[in-house]
Amino acid sequence: MTRTGTILDRILDRTRRDLAERRQRVSEAELLRRVSKRAPALPFAAALRGESVRLIAEVKRGSPSRGLFAPAADAAAVAEEYVAGGAAAISVLTDTPFFAGSLADLERVRERTWHAGVPVLRKDFVVDPYQVLEARAFGADAVLLIVAALGARQLAELLAAAKEVGVEALVEVHDEAELATALEAGAGVIGINNRDLRTFTVDLAISERLAPRVPADRVVVAESGIHSRQDVERLARAGVDAVLVGESLMTAPDRRAAVEALASVEARRCRGS
Repeated sequence: MTRTGTILDRILDRTRRDLAERRQRVSEAELLRRVSKRAPALPFAAALRGESVRLIAEVKRGSPSRGLFAPAADAAAVAEEYVAGGAAAISVLTDTPFFAGSLADLERVRERTWHAGVPVLRKDFVVDPYQVLEARAFGADAVLLIVAALGARQLAELLAAAKEVGVEALVEVHDEAELATALEAGAGVIGINNRDLRTFTVDLAISERLAPRVPADRVVVAESGIHSRQDVERLARAGVDAVLVGESLMTAPDRRAAVEALASVEARRCRGS
């Protein structure tokens, strides 16, 4: 496993402890029973391609770098605002200790947005196939897999687990080596995190540098540090298909209007084969 810094190490250590506790409370058999009662997952990658840069709007109450900035936000109500504004997909933070999210948030968002046909991403620090199964059991259509937190073998294992349970994966990278790992593993949706998980510094130039290296048949999502329409226009010029935005939407006085502003930037297909 790649060890990429104090904050990430702390998050992963806590994630594994919490995972062990959840395994004791809810068996895989119970999760499979819940999955069997769910309708098929909505298509995630397909929702992220179009004439405009697609927006994944994130339900996020806080972060390790900012602390709590929307502690009282109702996840389902926020998601409805996002859908009304034209979000192509919804991301839900389910990590509790560091981001104040929960699996209950994921399930409530799924229940309130299903009618609109908008896919939902479980955003968490997934390190075990149990969490992939858990994501589907609580209604996720896709899961986040962070290359910085996984070795190549573990990434391949989790991609296989996602395929088996019927969800897609957003595979997150931050540099050329991680991008090579993701592409070699066959990731169809590449998330480029502009935030360095070692230092939590943010630079949109990361997406500008890496996006042109992604084959045109893959979907590219720029993540972190996106606050304005100008930011989205800048990333569109780099060839991204979609952007994932959380904090600036959560703190906007009018979330629906904020989504509308970011979700109407013309896409530019400028990546090679």
